[in-house]
Amino acid sequence: MTRQHHSDLHALTAAYALHALDPVERDEFAAHLTHCEDCRREVSGFEATAARLAASVGRTPPEALKRRRTLAAVEGVRRLPPRVRAVGPTAGLTRSVRRKAVPLALAASLAAAVSFAGLAAWQHRQNEDARQQARQAQERLEAVSGVLAAPDARTVHGRATNGAVTAVVSSGRQNRAVFTTTGLPVPAEGHTYQLWLDHEGTMPPAGFIHADGTVLLDGDPADATGVGLTLEPAGGSVRPTTRPLLLLALPA
Repeated sequence: MTRQHHSDLHALTAAYALHALDPVERDEFAAHLTHCEDCRREVSGFEATAARLAASVGRTPPEALKRRRTLAAVEGVRRLPPRVRAVGPTAGLTRSVRRKAVPLALAASLAAAVSFAGLAAWQHRQNEDARQQARQAQERLEAVSGVLAAPDARTVHGRATNGAVTAVVSSGRQNRAVFTTTGLPVPAEGHTYQLWLDHEGTMPPAGFIHADGTVLLDGDPADATGVGLTLEPAGGSVRPTTRPLLLLALPA
């Protein structure tokens, strides 16, 4: 990256948080941070978002799914009694007990085997779901990081009517944009925050944001003139149904 003029330093918050600056730029921006509260707050938000996205890639399986616990349960199944030579009148009783014990132990073993097989199949499905979620989280992380660190990334800042501090970072080369916010109040029950791309008055949906963080905007930002944020019923709307909390103009 080339050395930035002082007026451009505010646009380096994302690249600084992702360690994408060269040593000279990083030192210059670090010095800038000592007297710029807005940049310190934005860097903190980007770093927290990157950490949350990275953490979402890993997932620890529940204790009940661990193989050794299942095997330990199988070990607890009662086994057949030992074979001993009976003497006198107890022989008949011993044979009777053995005849009854065989089907009971067999049934218990079969039940344990069926339970283990069912648990293994369920565990496989859970693992597949976890792997798919991890892949999706990794893809989101890479997409967001790619926009934030893009050489042509441009940032605009705004404040929503509910007090949230927001920014949109866009990359013309990648034809992508991300939306980030801090201080976003928890929405009322049954509602969610929805994002929109403004195409000369037409507002197609651009995704959701449920708490402080950064999300990749859905849709094509190439011809968009702005980004909107509204509070919508849970599940979202096909078009805005409430007064915008934010209408942030995108750079031309």
